[in-house]
Amino acid sequence: MGLFAIGDLHLSLGSNKPMDVFGAQWTDHPIKIQKRWLDQIRAEDMVLIPGDISWGMTLDEAMPDLQFIDDLPGKKILIQGNHDYWWGATTKLNTLFDSMMFLKNTSEIYGDYSICGTRGWICPNEIKFTLHDEKIYKRELHRLKLSLDKAIGSGFQKIIVMTHFPPTNDQLHASDFTALYEQYGVSQVIYGHLHGVDSFGAGLQGIHNGVEYTLVSCDYIDFQPLRLKNP
Repeated sequence: MGLFAIGDLHLSLGSNKPMDVFGAQWTDHPIKIQKRWLDQIRAEDMVLIPGDISWGMTLDEAMPDLQFIDDLPGKKILIQGNHDYWWGATTKLNTLFDSMMFLKNTSEIYGDYSICGTRGWICPNEIKFTLHDEKIYKRELHRLKLSLDKAIGSGFQKIIVMTHFPPTNDQLHASDFTALYEQYGVSQVIYGHLHGVDSFGAGLQGIHNGVEYTLVSCDYIDFQPLRLKNP
């Protein structure tokens, strides 16, 4: 049983949002995802998908994209990205697919690991961080803490966190998110959101204060699910 991650699928099978306008690497990207997924993922594996899943504005528009993911092998845990406007009541979403778990304010289990997560938000920075940003930032910190507390309360000592947004600002400064990861002894944090060569360097990577940070945006990992090292 293996644990993999791939973020920012940006599917639009039920809506008109071609991704190749963002670069040639996105041409026919659902086909790339499907082929590379099938090459390595088996039914017993788990895949973490940290947001920006579908361009659909409503659940009906997103359903072809969700069905596409459901048809791929493996169990999947998904969190909401900033473009997942279709994401409504999480309780309802969790009744729709046998292979997919939609994570919000709680945690899921993978072997002796607890999988926690939340969408996250932009971290305080010198360019743009409004009062509105601060409100969402604090709300996402609270949601992350709920997820981590659920894991600890269930007796788990090994924790992997998935967020959509990076854990720091583009200057890689420590944040309240990184402080929580260190406080709770998180093993690994995976995240997405960053696209393009000019943006990849704005994400914290490697081991910092005992926590391993890994960027898994689709285009960064060449549309191939990344096998995580910890489990």
